[in-house]
Amino acid sequence: MKRLGVVVALGALLGMFAGVLTASPALARGPKWELQPKAPVSTLPAALCGFEVQVTVLVNREFAKTLKTSDGSMILLLSGSVTASYTNLETGKTITENISGPSKTTIFPDGSYTTVEKGRNELHLAPADAARFGLPTVSVTVGARSASFAPDGSVLSLSLNGHVAVDVCAELS
Repeated sequence: MKRLGVVVALGALLGMFAGVLTASPALARGPKWELQPKAPVSTLPAALCGFEVQVTVLVNREFAKTLKTSDGSMILLLSGSVTASYTNLETGKTITENISGPSKTTIFPDGSYTTVEKGRNELHLAPADAARFGLPTVSVTVGARSASFAPDGSVLSLSLNGHVAVDVCAELS
């Protein structure tokens, strides 16, 4: 009976220790930071690269914090670590990239929004927008990037104070 009590106590102690370990990244950021869920696998259409690209999230330690402003806007802050692989579904060729950010998105009451991103971030653009801004359709950029979007999601402006680190379509061709 005494042995059973030790096993139960040890199990409870290990459970508490595991809870502290898994909660510690959010606690280190302060209150109201939550793990940002990401689809583990998504597929980009062939219209972007000339072939379908599978995006697989390998590491997702990205946390989000949502703030509300007095004018009704919402601010979404993202910070953490994200690694994804990009696979050409025709050839099987794969590359792995760090796309950790961070970023800040402001969503206005009319549905329009702006993003400000720093560090390494992924970028997906429709071919017409890629041509308009002189950027690849699928890329990883490094540096400061900002963009404005209409309520329907169309890109109004985009600027990159940095460079394209990886042209994903070219790397997978």
